[in-house]
Amino acid sequence: MAPIDPHSFTDSTHPLSTHIFLSLYFDFSSSTIHGSALISLPNPHSGSVSLDTRSLTIHSVLDPHSNTPIPFSLSEQDPIKGSHLSLTLSNHSSFLVIYTTSPSSSALQWLSPPQTFNKTHPFVYTQCQSIHARSVFPSQDTPAARICYSARLNIPHQLSAVMAARHLERRSPVNNEAALLFCGNSLWCAQGRIVEEFVMEQPVPPYLFAFAVGEIGFREVGPRTRVYAESVPAVLESAAREFAGTEDMIRQGERLFGQYEWERFDLLVLPPSFPYGGMENPRMVFLTPTVIKGDASGAQVVAHELAHSWTGNLITNKTNEHFWLNEGFTTYAERRIVEVVQGEDRAALNIGIGWKGLNEEIERFKDNLEFTKLKTKQEGIDPDDVYSQVPYEKGFQFLWRIEHQIGRPAFDEFLKKYIATFKFKSIDTETFLHFLKVNIPGIEEDIDLELWTEGTGLPPDAYEPVSDIYTKIVSLANEFKLGRMPREDEVADWQGQEWELYLENLPKTVDSSQILALDSRYRLSESKDYEVKVAFLQLAISCRCRDYYGEVEKTLKEVGRMKYLRPLYTALVQGVGKEEEKILAKRLFSEACDFYHPIAQGVIESIFSKHL
Repeated sequence: MAPIDPHSFTDSTHPLSTHIFLSLYFDFSSSTIHGSALISLPNPHSGSVSLDTRSLTIHSVLDPHSNTPIPFSLSEQDPIKGSHLSLTLSNHSSFLVIYTTSPSSSALQWLSPPQTFNKTHPFVYTQCQSIHARSVFPSQDTPAARICYSARLNIPHQLSAVMAARHLERRSPVNNEAALLFCGNSLWCAQGRIVEEFVMEQPVPPYLFAFAVGEIGFREVGPRTRVYAESVPAVLESAAREFAGTEDMIRQGERLFGQYEWERFDLLVLPPSFPYGGMENPRMVFLTPTVIKGDASGAQVVAHELAHSWTGNLITNKTNEHFWLNEGFTTYAERRIVEVVQGEDRAALNIGIGWKGLNEEIERFKDNLEFTKLKTKQEGIDPDDVYSQVPYEKGFQFLWRIEHQIGRPAFDEFLKKYIATFKFKSIDTETFLHFLKVNIPGIEEDIDLELWTEGTGLPPDAYEPVSDIYTKIVSLANEFKLGRMPREDEVADWQGQEWELYLENLPKTVDSSQILALDSRYRLSESKDYEVKVAFLQLAISCRCRDYYGEVEKTLKEVGRMKYLRPLYTALVQGVGKEEEKILAKRLFSEACDFYHPIAQGVIESIFSKHL
């Protein structure tokens, strides 16, 4: 057996599937999906095939033509990879797996009506990155295996579904659905149900499989973009205003990186428990409601997810050990889009915030420098446990270094050629470096490519950002150490990013009276921008300013985005002599954990295991 991915049971000697046809029956009463997966291979195959599963009950595996059983075995569950589903085929070009998901599926969050915006109907959504698609359907769950798929979602009639795929139709169930094989006519065709059909005709890695089911409405914001959210007018209208400039960003992306290949670029604003800022699912980007800030600055998250349409979705890292190929390129592309659409100052602030965050992440991994590399070794490592800004920001720095070396026009030409050459393929770091050296001869003599990709920490030729606005904000933060807070005229035109950069550059050991005075003047703890609020609350915890612990509690109970949960819980439990804070953290998690997505729950539990 020769695995192609440290996080998958997929074997290099087995054929990779080309298409999966899913029939999914959503049972909200049990928080499960009864599913069938018709998996197609490129050619008839005899012998073993390995699939990844996690917490799936496998009822049977069948020949779809004769309905005869196909031999299979299911291993005990590995804590990271899940269970190995091994099939024995005999000249089969397809096979049908009948299964049921678990209520504890790591990809699915089932929300009861009180946990939603509208408080009326339940809601369920997926988050499959990095290795969670296997908890929704059996598959070769590695980005090395790109698939097309079709899906029928059988849901309560008062709900609707969206997918990262093209919508075909909404109709009543009929008696010959594929799912009759496992759940019977009375279940699949029960009264009060509706079927939504979708198709994804372009090959994508399994982690980009995505759907949401609930009471969902939409607003048109451009010729290629709708904003979807729960059918709450205030949420829909504010989202439509925040993302009104999306079409301009798409056009700028096309100018920089080539044709947009996915037809639609729709946006779904999820309930507050969504664990990420955004997820780049093609055709249907998922977003946290915390990006709706009222000043269009949340569109920068959209710019990042849009950039993934070229770097990540078109060209994908072959395994998570090469994750920087997705996120470093996308961070670079995002900042190029922001620079054109929102101006150089906005892009400079992004780079400055990223630089600060990167240095903090390198400090975080000081005891395990492997994860400060771009190309990492992750055998036996859960990718969620080592998720960080390193592949984003160090990857950006590497590409920025190349741009500085050869000049922007030459680098733009290189990028377009890179995307055109590898689109709809999954590649590794070595493939990129070979392409780089072939197309930019002598680059390895000017830049130490091995040091950048396999060295720890930051290479000495990394560029700290330099701009007037960055320098001014860092200077003001340094003056705070001397007891001077910024004057109102100095911050009159500041938005959330300026405050975020300022707060992140303040020392973590200032006196509580200074924190109180700063907040008394600028009301940062009350900010509607969570980037600002969380940066301030993290500072308050670090300085043991307990006046704000009530606001910390409120924040940890109203948002599930890991970007906010991780620093706040870490600040509460990290360090000695913080028994009161540790007790608070454990209480808050016990009270809020049902609100958090399973991925976020696991991340917080790992923080506790390290510090408690």
